[in-house]
Amino acid sequence: MSVEIKTTEITPIRQTYGHTRRRFGDKPATRYQEASFDIQPTSNFHYRPMFDEQHELYDPGYTALKMEDWYAFSDPRQFYYGAWVGARAKLQESTETSFAFFEKRNLGARLDEAARRLVVQCLLPLRHVEMGANMNNVGIAGNAYGTTLSQAHMFHGMDRLAVAQYLTRIGLLIDESPGVLLAEAKNLWMEDPAWQGVRRYVEDTLVVEDWAELSLAQNLIFDGLLYPFLLETLDERLLEIGGGDIAMLTDFMGDWFKDGSRFIDALFKTLAGESEANRAQLTRWVAHWRSRALEALTPVAIDADIELDAALGVLDKRLAKLGLLETH
Repeated sequence: MSVEIKTTEITPIRQTYGHTRRRFGDKPATRYQEASFDIQPTSNFHYRPMFDEQHELYDPGYTALKMEDWYAFSDPRQFYYGAWVGARAKLQESTETSFAFFEKRNLGARLDEAARRLVVQCLLPLRHVEMGANMNNVGIAGNAYGTTLSQAHMFHGMDRLAVAQYLTRIGLLIDESPGVLLAEAKNLWMEDPAWQGVRRYVEDTLVVEDWAELSLAQNLIFDGLLYPFLLETLDERLLEIGGGDIAMLTDFMGDWFKDGSRFIDALFKTLAGESEANRAQLTRWVAHWRSRALEALTPVAIDADIELDAALGVLDKRLAKLGLLETH
């Protein structure tokens, strides 16, 4: 007895879902396209939100910028929830390895006192900055129009929560009496004159209503100045005074910042490229918030005897590349 197996090719009626077919054509869509484009409600809202009756639940009027198609922005990392979780799991795995190495060898106890002071003075108060950044990005996710924009900011906001938690762990790892250094860092944040400019910057951004201006002030300008300062200038200073081991605990921040900068640059390149009116508005915001960020961080740098010039150069080069830096 013989068995003859035949195969039949079945041609699907459609290659993808309706919302991706209308935008990209009748062809297989990527997971990112399926989970990101044209899935935000646009009509048939039954009521306006009680917290803001001037806008719909999803409303392009939450920013002064105008776009013909808000889905013109696409995250270059192609992050939808599953892809973001996978990427962050890998980053967390390598970060946990570094923290375990540091803790197992008790490197915190062998840290030079000058380096410990610098970490408390310049690094640990930033956990409060990161919590502010978490709130800002989650707020942007609530007001931004289009899923590609809102989900990218929500992921970024949750990343900031993770950075704040890791900064807290650094404080615990180098503390001979757990909790003392974190309390000292909080006191610096609340009382020290050098930190009040940064604190004011964070608190002022918390009440910025225009989500695009808020993303620019937080993610492009302040982070664009802060992270080069942390990852280059402060890192070099720690090496000079015997605190090189701290670099293994902050190394993940460099990888994360580089990754996040890709989506931030793509966002503002898209917004500025839409129209000259958008570019002009973004340039005005850049001029305002750049001077605010520089003014805020300068006392922190001076107090630690560290220059901000290199970090400012990195930010200005980035802004010039985006076409958002005013030239005189």
